[in-house]
Amino acid sequence: MVDTEAAALADAVESALPSWVERSVARVMTAWKGDVSGDVRAAAAEAGRQAAAEVGAQLRTLLEVDIDHQRTTPLSLLRGAVRFPTAVLEDAGVPPVRRDEQQERLFPDDVYDLAPATFADVDPALADPGMAWGAAKAFQHLQRHKVKR
Repeated sequence: MVDTEAAALADAVESALPSWVERSVARVMTAWKGDVSGDVRAAAAEAGRQAAAEVGAQLRTLLEVDIDHQRTTPLSLLRGAVRFPTAVLEDAGVPPVRRDEQQERLFPDDVYDLAPATFADVDPALADPGMAWGAAKAFQHLQRHKVKR
């Protein structure tokens, strides 16, 4: 069951990442400059495609590893995707935003405060696959490691 849920999560993340990158760039650019140029929109679209390909591949690799040997989480990999909109914004000359101390400490490279707290922060459509995968993984873990009395 965990394999089915893992594949569904990876598919959903790959589908959601391009538009999340584009929305993230547009939100920060609009707040800073009031609009988004065609060049920046094109760069964001390309960065979104790259994010889907690279993070999608990392996620699939992680999810292929036995659950007892996974050393990170899908959400952590998703948070790493901030590098894609960040690069577009930096190239456009957007200055870093003000963040609270905890965000700065937790995500020092997330200078535009883009890191998602949950799957749904990337896209509401990721909430269910993320929860289903987590539940399947937890169930499998409990079945393997249950103490027999």
